[in-house]
Amino acid sequence: MQEEKHYFTDSGIEINPFYSENDLTDFDSEAYLGEPGSFPYTRGVQKDMYRGRFWTMRQYAGFGTAEATNERFHFLLNAGQTGLSCAFDLPTQMGYDSDHPRSDGEVGKVGVAIDSIEDMKLLMAGLPLDKVSTSMTINATAAILLLLYEITAEENGISPDKLNGTIQNDILKEYAARGTYIYPPRQSMRLITDTFEYCNRYIPNWNTISISGYHIREAGSTAVQEIAFTIANGISYVEAALSAGLKIDDFAPRLSFFWNAHNNLFEEVAKYRAARRMWANIMKNRFNAKDSKSLKMRFHTQTGGSTLTAQQPENNIIRVAIQSLAAVLGGTQSLHTNGFDEALGLPTERAAKIALRTQQIIAYESGVTDSVDPLGGSYFVESLTNEVETQAYKYLDKIDEMGGSVVAIESGYMQDEIEKAAYSYAKAIDNEEKIVVSVNKFTEVTNDKTEVFPIDPVLQENQIKRTKNVRQTRDNALVKSLLADIELAAKGTQNLLLPMKAALANKATLGEVSDILRSVFGEFKPGS
Repeated sequence: MQEEKHYFTDSGIEINPFYSENDLTDFDSEAYLGEPGSFPYTRGVQKDMYRGRFWTMRQYAGFGTAEATNERFHFLLNAGQTGLSCAFDLPTQMGYDSDHPRSDGEVGKVGVAIDSIEDMKLLMAGLPLDKVSTSMTINATAAILLLLYEITAEENGISPDKLNGTIQNDILKEYAARGTYIYPPRQSMRLITDTFEYCNRYIPNWNTISISGYHIREAGSTAVQEIAFTIANGISYVEAALSAGLKIDDFAPRLSFFWNAHNNLFEEVAKYRAARRMWANIMKNRFNAKDSKSLKMRFHTQTGGSTLTAQQPENNIIRVAIQSLAAVLGGTQSLHTNGFDEALGLPTERAAKIALRTQQIIAYESGVTDSVDPLGGSYFVESLTNEVETQAYKYLDKIDEMGGSVVAIESGYMQDEIEKAAYSYAKAIDNEEKIVVSVNKFTEVTNDKTEVFPIDPVLQENQIKRTKNVRQTRDNALVKSLLADIELAAKGTQNLLLPMKAALANKATLGEVSDILRSVFGEFKPGS
């Protein structure tokens, strides 16, 4: 007699052959589900979801110079994109100007280079900043990029209260999974809470943080770990803001989240639903939030970059379509679909357009947007949602016992758990316990050449010239004085964004502002 085969999700949750009402014996539909747009928001944060309007189609773009990225922004908007999303190069993310020795070879490679207000003006040229929302994937230098965006808008006659968008600004996951940190965790938390306070006063419609599970998942975590570690980070941000004297309902409505979408469609849908319910209960019961907006987990989703294969890259179009469908069925507020060629390089215009068309076909042709929560009530989906939530809470309890996310990161706990999950996943592929089409099954040798996005070798040279010209033509005595004001604020308790804005408006560079903060805060060295 053949031994029965067992099936598991990517998080190790065993899947039954079929599900019935018996799998939801203790299920309280009112406590676990509610109505769409009502607590605990399992079924979505809006009453009518996509029957009212579709999610924001926000394609990630950013490479080379500000002018090149601006051109791509206009291309995507003309193709029907409904929101902007910007990637920055590594020097910008790490607080170095393009002419810094550590920037050599990295200028404009994985995103756009932004050194000063002059670059931001070129990046946003001709774009309706009061009508389109902009998401910026930036963390250690998030406050600087936000201020440059605000200054650019003001110089174009646009009041900051008309600006809408998001900065990622999630430094904790950088220590745990991604690595683009500058300052130690506790000093970085001050920058984040200062940004919360500043936006509450001056840019009230801006999402001050996008608490990111995406990069935790890209580093190899499971779906359960992704939401558990991310929500744990969210709790730490809330606690830091409260400790800084902010009131929960003054900043919590502007918190947002950023999730990954992988190939296990039903687990991904369950993940989004469980995460929404967990956050609503945590904000209500743990932090006593009263404003319903404080309880709603609004989130952006990006399809899984780590799932894309360099082998037979056109297959990635199907992967991205499945992942996008999971995000939509799970109730995302905005979505980025990866280009099929991103395992090889930056997405070409052809790949970017196919990725956008994938979203548009789901929105306009699939019918899945006609019902608010089309999988709600499914025995399988509800059971899986409950199990994902249960396992995620076990991680949260462990992190709480340790003293919270910052301690869990400083001790290496999160990093170790992610590393173990990544190893197990890679081993399953090597052993063919998990099949990846074109990698360990259905492989083929082909001479087909996929077009790869070209990198202009002159780009770095021109960017350096522009940055040097900014320094030569500004009022350097004034900039020196304004940088000294930032240093004084960093040593004291003043909100850092106020002196930072004054310096940046007078053409201080991103690297100069970052260096001032380095001199006061120090730099984070893992293991030190």
